[in-house]
Amino acid sequence: MNLELSIEFFPPQTAEGIEKLRATREQLAILQPAFFSVTYGAGGSTQERTLATVSEIAAADHVAAPHLSCIGATRASIRELLATFRVRGIRRIVALRGDLPSGMADPGEFRYANELVAFIREETGDAFHIDVAAYPEWHPQAKSPRDDLRHFKQKIDAGANAAITQYFYNPDAYTRFVADARALGVTVPITPGIMPIASFSKLARFSDACGAEIPRWMRKQFESFGDDTASVQAFGLEVVTDLCQQLIARGVPGLHFYSMNQSWLTLEICRRLGIG
Repeated sequence: MNLELSIEFFPPQTAEGIEKLRATREQLAILQPAFFSVTYGAGGSTQERTLATVSEIAAADHVAAPHLSCIGATRASIRELLATFRVRGIRRIVALRGDLPSGMADPGEFRYANELVAFIREETGDAFHIDVAAYPEWHPQAKSPRDDLRHFKQKIDAGANAAITQYFYNPDAYTRFVADARALGVTVPITPGIMPIASFSKLARFSDACGAEIPRWMRKQFESFGDDTASVQAFGLEVVTDLCQQLIARGVPGLHFYSMNQSWLTLEICRRLGIG
């Protein structure tokens, strides 16, 4: 199976969290992921922790890909960060617009992710592999699906190498998005983002915030379990494994797991898929 796996972490806040993430990373390394990515807080609020986390991953001989958001940043600050990445052996970046933190009035010198991608290319040439975000069910702030697709193409035209999607549970949304992007001339790999389900209440909050749809049949089934965590997780494993099987059958280039700094759900899904 020629399928590229990648796994996302968030930067831990405590010494205990750092130790737990190290253990999680070692457990997930058996899947031989192409890279581990690390998220970046609104306005760069986790910048130091993101840098520390990707530096440790890179030092352990794994490919590390920091998220880099441009809202609230300056050209000088991004230039400095790119130089630091290169010194630490980091050659892959997930370039994002990001969110403006509450109370921050100045969006900085970049407005959109395509401007960040163009700046990285201008400053560093082909030194970095650049991934960007894609939204099969449309970005929650997009004026229309057509407008969202246009913005996506701008990021690719600016120099992005590949895209990773927001998570979704309707494979047809992904298939249609890829077809629409291809019709516009986008040829880069578009890897589906996969969200394992440990808690339905947390998933519902995430989904409401980011615009990812939970199909009604899934929602009703999860709600019927109430506080029965074991049943929620068992059903979630079935749903997400089936989703991955459908996506693999449709020829996706890879799977990008949003691990939430846990290993067992991703490992179990991959075991059921015959991976690793």
